[in-house]
Amino acid sequence: MIKVMKFGGTSVGSVDAMERTSSIISRDPARKIVVVSAMSGVTNSLIGCIRDRPPVDEVVSGLRTKYSSSAKVILAPALYAEYAEALDSSLQGLHDVLTARWKVPSDPVLDDAISSWGERLSSITLAYILKSKGLDGIPLISEKAGIVAQGTPGNGSADLDATHRNLRKNVLPLLEEDATPVLTGYYGCDNQGRPMTFGRGGSDYSGSVVAYGIDADCCEIWTDVNGFMTADPRAVPTAKSIVEMDYNEAAELAYFGAKVLHPRTVEPVRRKGIPLMVKNTFNPEGRGTLIRRQKSNGGDLLTSVAVKCDLSIVKVYSSEIVYQPSLISRLVGAISDAAVNTYAVSTSLSTLAMVIPTPAVDEVLRKIDSLDEQQVEKLTVKGNVSLICCVGDNMLNVPGVSAKVFSAVADIGANIEMISEGASDVALNFVVPSEKALDVVRSIHGTFIGG
Repeated sequence: MIKVMKFGGTSVGSVDAMERTSSIISRDPARKIVVVSAMSGVTNSLIGCIRDRPPVDEVVSGLRTKYSSSAKVILAPALYAEYAEALDSSLQGLHDVLTARWKVPSDPVLDDAISSWGERLSSITLAYILKSKGLDGIPLISEKAGIVAQGTPGNGSADLDATHRNLRKNVLPLLEEDATPVLTGYYGCDNQGRPMTFGRGGSDYSGSVVAYGIDADCCEIWTDVNGFMTADPRAVPTAKSIVEMDYNEAAELAYFGAKVLHPRTVEPVRRKGIPLMVKNTFNPEGRGTLIRRQKSNGGDLLTSVAVKCDLSIVKVYSSEIVYQPSLISRLVGAISDAAVNTYAVSTSLSTLAMVIPTPAVDEVLRKIDSLDEQQVEKLTVKGNVSLICCVGDNMLNVPGVSAKVFSAVADIGANIEMISEGASDVALNFVVPSEKALDVVRSIHGTFIGG
């Protein structure tokens, strides 16, 4: 059996976490590739450095202390000396990139190289800790593994077929030699060999990409929660763990608010039918959530309800807009140019309504204004709304479910601002005022799941 084990920032964020993570890896009898995130807080710190430009030596020294202090507690002196040499070599590379970046006003390519450095340091650190456990841990950066990225800096996507060819050539032979490669998550390299990150939280996606690339039997995402739940337990204390989901349910929940998994993680493993398991590093004996093509049971009417907050509805008014597809295309294209996620779209005879993140409103309005569309008669913005996402593999196939959902919303006196039904086979999404959002979640959860 070959598996990919991806560990997030909290799983490598301290001495205790490193010890726990290395024990989980060393106890697993499968042949495995480990994909690792930066230590908690490091990526945010590096991105902040790009903005604030502190002295380069200060940045490098802080990272050396953060990583080496954990390793020094665990590693024997001789192995620590070897580790420190590898760490310093990587940090010298960061020193050079930072020095180059501080000389220019902006450079998105260098920004991606800088923001991905925490993963490089985590790869080295965890690999040497695995060596101390008797495994042949081998740190491996994305450049050498051959993870190919395409798109734009800060928001790249993996070229799955090219990555598949490279990983089979560069990584699988290491498994055949009983090594445990520890790969950097979060980024790949473009066709010029330059780092390109996959967006914040993209290490989950990296783990799935690697699983696709080596035709893994399983991909495990190790995080700090017990998998998916029927609702956010902070909003619904009686929420239950979900033992099993299908790919569609997990993807919808991840995209619309459940912070368990990066939304893009599902697609690479879905393409090859590779089971995806979400597990808790701090509760390794827990069942977690198994995600695969088809669940072993028929599924509940409603699996989970999630909420995505801090959204706004932008409405564009134009006479008979529904008969002007080219105008709609240009408007949606303007939002795409602003690199903004659109969570719902609705049209009527004279209105196009779009749900977008509130922080992006000003940029979206600027993009729409720049089109100078004479057909646009008015723009309005309604802020302080939240999107409710109800997920279940049977809910849209059973008559009356939507009515029951909306009855639960009406019970707590919330107005429904927009509805999106039918775009997905497993989800019903609608928008409510933010001040009522958590009450809506509790009401729906109580109606369908209990508690």
